[in-house]
Amino acid sequence: QVQLVESGGGLVQPGGSLRLSCVVSGNIFSFYAMGWYRQAPGKQRELVASIGSSGSSDSTTYADSVKGRFTISRDTAKNTVYLQMNSLNPEDTAVYYCNAPWRSTGTIWDWGQGTQVTVSS
Repeated sequence: QVQLVESGGGLVQPGGSLRLSCVVSGNIFSFYAMGWYRQAPGKQRELVASIGSSGSSDSTTYADSVKGRFTISRDTAKNTVYLQMNSLNPEDTAVYYCNAPWRSTGTIWDWGQGTQVTVSS
């Protein structure tokens, strides 16, 4: 059973930055595209960034709301996917999760515990 362990969240002021990490257990990480999702209170979980299994920059996609501010990357040797978040604003407040996207709206694995990001002054 694959386990997803997210970390790196916290409280940050508007305009600040955070770097999230997600470690994927097992030896299958390199075969899957990966995504970062977030769920704000009272809202559905949404995909904010994804990266193909190759990890190349042209395999990345971003939601319009984070384009130009967030950068997704991956390190196959560490079984880890990252999300660099810059110019954070209060609308970015949410619990952030990683998973492997499946077709248009699904995900492959059970969700991890997520990491809380709070943007507030």
